[in-house]
Amino acid sequence: MGKIEIWHNTRCSKSREACSILQTGGNKAEIFEYLKEPLTEAMIESLLFKLNMKPEEILRKKEAVYIENFKDKKFSTKQWLKILVEHPILIERPIVVKGDRAIIARPIEKMNEFLDL
Repeated sequence: MGKIEIWHNTRCSKSREACSILQTGGNKAEIFEYLKEPLTEAMIESLLFKLNMKPEEILRKKEAVYIENFKDKKFSTKQWLKILVEHPILIERPIVVKGDRAIIARPIEKMNEFLDL
């Protein structure tokens, strides 16, 4: 199947569910706890390339930090990258990466289709 990576937040029920589905199916996935590991702009750019998305498309717009600091404001791609490095809580989850492609696994069934589980 190839290497699978999941950008995981342990406090997120959907993220925990995605990890559980992978384990139950016997799939080994590298779990990347992006809230604990330091991110770089290059890491986020690489992820965005695999997702075929722009930074503002992976934002969690209901997070307090977004509402209080960024809602209704315009930023360049470079500025969004810096914001996501500083506030990784704004990154949607779970994100599942396989090779040079990735998806936001919401709803979780998208992950099954993506991985052909």
